[in-house]
Amino acid sequence: MRVLIGALVIALYGGITFYLGWNLKKWLIALHIFRLEPLYWTILFIVSFGFILGRIHELLKPLAVIGNYWMFIFQYGLIICLIANLIIWLTPIKSILWVGTIAVALLVVLFGIGTYNAYTPVTRELSIQIDKKGEPMRVVVASDFHLGVLSNKGHLEKFVQKANEAKPDLVLLVGDLIDDDPSWYIEDGMHEVMKQLKTTYGVYGVLGNHEYYGGKIPMLIKEMEASNVKMLLDETILVHNRFYLTGQEDKTNKSRKPLESLQPEDGALPWFVMNHTPDDLETPAALGVDFHTSGHTHKGQMWPNSFITSRIFELDYGYKRKGTMNTLVSSGFGFWGPPTRIGSQSELWIVDIEFTK
Repeated sequence: MRVLIGALVIALYGGITFYLGWNLKKWLIALHIFRLEPLYWTILFIVSFGFILGRIHELLKPLAVIGNYWMFIFQYGLIICLIANLIIWLTPIKSILWVGTIAVALLVVLFGIGTYNAYTPVTRELSIQIDKKGEPMRVVVASDFHLGVLSNKGHLEKFVQKANEAKPDLVLLVGDLIDDDPSWYIEDGMHEVMKQLKTTYGVYGVLGNHEYYGGKIPMLIKEMEASNVKMLLDETILVHNRFYLTGQEDKTNKSRKPLESLQPEDGALPWFVMNHTPDDLETPAALGVDFHTSGHTHKGQMWPNSFITSRIFELDYGYKRKGTMNTLVSSGFGFWGPPTRIGSQSELWIVDIEFTK
């Protein structure tokens, strides 16, 4: 059954790719610059499957990067081609040259906007109250860096600069810190950048689904420790006798511990929980978690994907008060796949916490 489903998905994907290629071919013919059709289709399909081919061998890695960009063209190219075809079929406008040129120009504009949103992170601010004893504190929350070739060292430097400007007491990195493989993080010396984070109580992180996809978790944990990031893997710690902090394994790990087994014994102190995927808000709310943070959703990253994430998750983005629990889901500081965001923007959150007792 899995083989059959996989074959159907590949066939559908290949069919859409052909549809996009057919439209591009018509426009190139209208421009009188279409040549070497066999080479054209060969290059098109190599590029379209680049994100798979690039993982076969080290020498093919550049194809994975090209494939990431293709994912943007695939999604928005499909939408634009469908609209362009309807215009030509259903209206008096029949010029493939002009309709195609406008369609390509629109795709380029969207790519420019998306690139800007991806590489120009913003700082969002939130103030919450916790009905327990404590002194005011400031927490920086960020997730989904996907550090690698495209979400690179320069992008990480932007995060460290913005985080340090906030003068946080605590920094929480809520999963998908690297894009599958930590090798690029190591080779590019990103740990030297991450080490520059300055806090009162430390920097803590959890694993996301992409750390599991990469299959190099021990290497990642070692690198994060060298970056002064304490990784919490299904464990709860007491931080400076002020609050409890729990880091859950991602749901990708089918053997992860239930949150009930990580509950602190002392319920008088505030309890913070990091869980990369916001798949279950009922359990932490019922157990008395005070501040729950997640990422994973990217807010869909590229519109209209947010319509899907908003239906999958109770909270796919932003802040929600659930009982006495404050819940925050970030769209992420980085991006996955194409380095573009439409309808979302790379971000970090500054959360000012006031304790009312």
